[in-house]
Amino acid sequence: MVRDGYFYGLALAAVAGILSALASWPWAILPLLLAAFFLWFFRDPEREIPDEPGLIVSPADGKVTEVARLLTPEGKRQRVSIFLSVFDVHVNRSPVAGVLREVRYRKGEYLNALNPDSAVRNEQNLAVVDCDEGCQISFVQIAGLLARRIVFTKRVGERLRRGERVGLIKFGSRTDILLPGHAEVLVKIGDRVRGGASVVARLSAPEAEKRPENEMAELRA
Repeated sequence: MVRDGYFYGLALAAVAGILSALASWPWAILPLLLAAFFLWFFRDPEREIPDEPGLIVSPADGKVTEVARLLTPEGKRQRVSIFLSVFDVHVNRSPVAGVLREVRYRKGEYLNALNPDSAVRNEQNLAVVDCDEGCQISFVQIAGLLARRIVFTKRVGERLRRGERVGLIKFGSRTDILLPGHAEVLVKIGDRVRGGASVVARLSAPEAEKRPENEMAELRA
C-alpha cells in the first residue's frame, strides 16, 4: 500500500474514535467508511512485469481512451491515453527500462480527464526516458477533475526498470504515453490495462517511416 493510505486511513480512524467517545457510535460510521475507502484506494499490488525485449508496458491502470498519431517537432509520434477512475490503482510505473532524461512539472487546471483539452490545460508532469532500445519514450501524469496532487519520486539521471514504480496521481486522472512513430501499438480504444503488466506496444525497426527523399521520389513517379 502507498504510504498516503495509512496517513488518511489512520487519521480518519482516530476521528471515528473521538466522535464515538464524545458523542455516540453512529457518528463514527462515516469516518470509518472513509478510512476503509482510502486504505483501499491507495492499494499497490505486485505485478508480473513482462521481460521480452522491445516491449512497452502501460504506465497506469485504467481504460484506453485514445490511440492517435501525432506530428511533433521531434518527428512522428503515437499517443496512447489511459483514463483512471477512482476505482483504479493510481500508482504509476515506468513503461520501459532506461535512463530518466527529463522531468517537467507544470501547474494547470483540473478539467475532467476525459476532456481532450485536459492533455494541454491540466496540471501535469512529463517524464522522458532514454530507453535501452535506443529511442525516447515519454509519459505524462495528468491531473483530473478530482485529482489535486501529482507525485513523482524519481530524479533526472536515475536508471529505471521496466514496470518500476515512479509515482502516483491522487484520485481520478489520466496518463498519456508518447511512443515513436514506428512502434507497433497493441491496444485499442476501450481496452483495460494494468500498470506494469499490460503490454501497450512493441518497438520494431522503423521500416514503415519513409525518408523525405523517398517520399519525393514516389510523388515524381
